[in-house]
Amino acid sequence: MSVDPLSGYRGKLLELLNSTNLQIGDVVRINVNNVIYEGVLMPRVESADDWHIVIKQKSGYNIGIAYTDNFSIEKIGEAIKPEFRASPLPKGNSMLPRVNIVSTGGTIASRVDYVTGGVFAAMSSKDLLSIVPELVEIANIDASILYNVFSENINSDHWSGIANEVINKINEGADGIVITHGTDTMGYSTAALSFAIQNLPIPIIFVGSQRSSDRPSADSATNLVAAVKAAAYAPFSGVFLCMHEGTSDDKIIFHPGTKVRKCHTSTRYAFQTINDSPIARYINSELEIINKNFRKRSNSEPILKNKFEKKVALVKFYPGFNPLIIDNLIDAGFKGIILEGTGLGHVSEKCYDSLKTAQKNDVLIGMTSQCLWGRVNMNVYSMGRELTSRGVIPLEDMLPETAYVKMMWCLGQTNDIHEARNLLSTNIAGEFNYRSIYQRLI
Repeated sequence: MSVDPLSGYRGKLLELLNSTNLQIGDVVRINVNNVIYEGVLMPRVESADDWHIVIKQKSGYNIGIAYTDNFSIEKIGEAIKPEFRASPLPKGNSMLPRVNIVSTGGTIASRVDYVTGGVFAAMSSKDLLSIVPELVEIANIDASILYNVFSENINSDHWSGIANEVINKINEGADGIVITHGTDTMGYSTAALSFAIQNLPIPIIFVGSQRSSDRPSADSATNLVAAVKAAAYAPFSGVFLCMHEGTSDDKIIFHPGTKVRKCHTSTRYAFQTINDSPIARYINSELEIINKNFRKRSNSEPILKNKFEKKVALVKFYPGFNPLIIDNLIDAGFKGIILEGTGLGHVSEKCYDSLKTAQKNDVLIGMTSQCLWGRVNMNVYSMGRELTSRGVIPLEDMLPETAYVKMMWCLGQTNDIHEARNLLSTNIAGEFNYRSIYQRLI
């Protein structure tokens, strides 16, 4: 990997560094107004200002020093520039179940470049097995890179591509498939795959990492081991999401793909199953089944339905919500809107006219709740009944994110508004339950 010798530096500061033949990683001494600083010259973010220099001191902390007229810098040594060197590859066992690991990006599929501080994809078979060699004791591993994108850049085109890749791997004889993915939008992708591939014969396990591989608390290896174990040996089929259950490494939990949400920005147990039960737990190197209501592994022929309509919106209602937002979506040609309403599924009466216009224009409208647990019930209050009379479809205990993905999928399958309504109200992949279990966040 080539590195810009002075990455991120610009202007007069770049001219000064070039004149002294400095490169990222050199040990420098800086004199500013007779105050001396020493450390390793570090790269800068491309969008940062052009009058600060960044060095890493012996303490391990980075500091920024402003460039002034009374500024001098000299090279006093070269730092050891660490680089990633793969360990010798362990020998695989072709007699074990075959598991394909497909990388789409995210923290789990990256390794750190200690010169630049950046991360880049490392999910080739060689890199993967050198980082987590114990995988060869679990399964016959084949790893490939499908995408290398931040999870916020994932869209329905990627969902369709992942679904195609899964079908290809199944046709090649995979016993299970692991998909590495950034955590921020992984719940959307698990829902999308749950609808895009039906009648799955094997488990498809999405897995991510909350902590980068250079941190002592990194969770990538433990999550990946558990995901491969389930992909190879779990008795269930379908789409699931695998992450830590708690703060320690002793338990990894498997969430159903249409009932999971990221509920914390940074903890390793960020994901929770909402309005349902996790399917299984990985503990003491074994899989423990939690919810026996699952589709079993089989020799079934998977059905690919990976078309998604892009003109669908997820809209959160809030006090003072302006119905012009709905009007603008209708005018822009949007074919569907998921409302994230209050409580049992309500929005302001100021939205009634806009929703009636949507109904007249065959715009599909679905109602979910902003509450994490529970379900919408639009028969309790008169406002709910007013909304259903204007074509708003109550979506039981479906997550707003899952409902958004499902509406994209429904409208990708048909142009008939009545057929799309029926699909949206039909339980396709366990996305809603007719009765909600009592559940509280632990």
